[in-house]
Amino acid sequence: MLFAMIFGGLIGYAFGRFPGFLVGAAIGAFLFQRLKSKLIGGLQNIQQNFIESAFSVMGALCKADGVVSRDEIQMAETMFVRFRLNEEQKAIAKAAFNRGKQQDFDLDATLQSFLAASGRQPALLQMFLQIQVSAIAADGQVHPAEHEMLLRIARGLGLPESQVDQLEAMLRGAHAGQSGSRSNYSTGQQLDDAYKVLGVSPSALDAEIKRAYRKLMSENHPDKLAGKGLPESMREMAEERTREISHAYDVIKEARKTAS
Repeated sequence: MLFAMIFGGLIGYAFGRFPGFLVGAAIGAFLFQRLKSKLIGGLQNIQQNFIESAFSVMGALCKADGVVSRDEIQMAETMFVRFRLNEEQKAIAKAAFNRGKQQDFDLDATLQSFLAASGRQPALLQMFLQIQVSAIAADGQVHPAEHEMLLRIARGLGLPESQVDQLEAMLRGAHAGQSGSRSNYSTGQQLDDAYKVLGVSPSALDAEIKRAYRKLMSENHPDKLAGKGLPESMREMAEERTREISHAYDVIKEARKTAS
């Protein structure tokens, strides 16, 4: 704000000396506040749209196999806690989830609305899809009907279907780590999933893999996502994503080191 006042004041001074400086400084401060309010308001709109869209699509996804189980309802409620939603946000999320379960829910229109609100920012779209994958697969598994709907959601967001495979691979790795069962997660599957997480072929050169890793880490940095509209309450999931990306890179490096 100080910079805006000084800048406006200097412009005013050029036209009206000291009185012009005062007028220019006042105008600079006013314009700064207007711009700040507009930016904050826009960010809040993105965040609210993110929550509403994410939970309504989640409701539709849980209904993909024909019925929403008690476990799935409990999962949604767990998400409320995990994302540290306040009471108002919980009410919005719960209403959105119930709306998504309805027969007449328009999934495609909801995805289009979120696309417009998010500015089609890839990292936000990927995080949106990650939330859907995580929500329906607390046990590390995704059922066929749910997988098909995930592909539909990816297409609706303009993301390649390979993003679904990438996130499911990331989920398997995270689930194995959380349950302490990485030893039961075969080395071959772990390596295959690591390549999927980074979105590279097993035949890719080391330099290509490093570029893919750095690009993903940059795109998914929690602070960068927050600046683009990701609710602060969902920061933990963004951090988990970067950890899994880093773990996948380590798995590939170690496998190549052993093989050389």
